[in-house]
Amino acid sequence: MNEHLLKILIIGDGNVGKSSFLHRYVNGQFNKTYKMTMGVDYALKLLHWSDKEKVRLQLWDIAGQERFISMNRVYYRGALGCVVMFDVTSSASFLSCRHWKRDLDNKAMLPNGESIPCILLANKCDLPQRVVPPDSIDRFSKANGFITWMEISVKENKNVGEAMRRLVQDILSVESSLDSLQPEPQEIVNPQLDSVCDGGAGCC
Repeated sequence: MNEHLLKILIIGDGNVGKSSFLHRYVNGQFNKTYKMTMGVDYALKLLHWSDKEKVRLQLWDIAGQERFISMNRVYYRGALGCVVMFDVTSSASFLSCRHWKRDLDNKAMLPNGESIPCILLANKCDLPQRVVPPDSIDRFSKANGFITWMEISVKENKNVGEAMRRLVQDILSVESSLDSLQPEPQEIVNPQLDSVCDGGAGCC
């Protein structure tokens, strides 16, 4: 059985539903009470991806408050994928996604120097007071290098698992392509003399 270990970040402004998303995805439950994340929250989830593959996810929910952003370089280290989330009832949280994506691209990258796979999630699509239209999200997603975007509702469990499956699939595809670019290990040959000098006549 082949096993992959993937570190995935969940970033975005405070109060957009990141912690609820993590709890829903890992435990299958919706928490109605809001509790601000201090620094970072952390969870694990094991996926039986196929008959021959397991995927072990390390999910890092990064605090959205400005005062914690200076720590993000430490939290981003080793990440292979990312969720950027906003609230469709908050235009400010949507506009902040540009800052989050740029910060991510500056602090986390693949071994080949390219940006890590990132999906844009529009949460709270179940609420009627929506202010961010789908065409704006689509244009923003394409212009800023997201693999795709999805509307989700953590409360109603809409597209939560589907979004993560898409992200994991893209990460594994990128990993596979990077592995194929790795040079074959070369056999190490130690320098040796053609003949061994025993100290006799003619030896230098």
